Amino acid sequence: MNKTVAKSLLLAATIAAAASAQASVVTFETATSQTGAQNSAAAYRDAVNAAMSQPGAKSADVALFDGLSNGSVFGGSNSDIAYRVTVNFGVAAGQAGSWDLRAGVDFGRGGAVFLDGVALGFKSNDMWWNTGYGDSSQVFTFDKIAIGAGNHKLEIFGLENCCDGQQQFQFAANGSEFKTFGKTDGLNITSAVPEPGSYALMLAGLGAMGVVARRRKSNAA
Repeated sequence: MNKTVAKSLLLAATIAAAASAQASVVTFETATSQTGAQNSAAAYRDAVNAAMSQPGAKSADVALFDGLSNGSVFGGSNSDIAYRVTVNFGVAAGQAGSWDLRAGVDFGRGGAVFLDGVALGFKSNDMWWNTGYGDSSQVFTFDKIAIGAGNHKLEIFGLENCCDGQQQFQFAANGSEFKTFGKTDGLNITSAVPEPGSYALMLAGLGAMGVVARRRKSNAA
């Protein structure tokens, strides 16, 4: 088989198989900020995003939304920090339904949580979960959130004066046990699949390439 045709067939197979990708992608970002407590979820988002646009902001994809802090991920300062953590995840039809969400944080100046661009809530008090969810004033908890099949994005924004405690974010789908967002959570992100017409055009093009390759081989003989 002509090498060009072989490479094209391999590419086509790769595209056709790209219906699903990895599990949740967790991106942890920090920046320096002395901004105080805010009075709305949108205000927290704007304040943190402004901090992230400044020089010195840091970003990393992490395997698990657990034990995260500026110090543990970047070896950075433990005071005057803005946090932005983004979780991109996919929900299969069998996983869709009523979800519970919870986040343990250390936000001395409060923070906010968004799902698909819509605010789930915010708190402006000094928040420190101390690795437990017993005190509702110190954690984010959202019960019976309707989450449908498809791709989704969670964002958590926070401001910290001191002392950069570790953070965690978990979910429980349809009454199941809580799991931590990360690369082994089973929430596969779904990629776009080519339309049937696109497949037909692609295969027709590859077929034409094969005919041309055979003619060239015959002429060369």
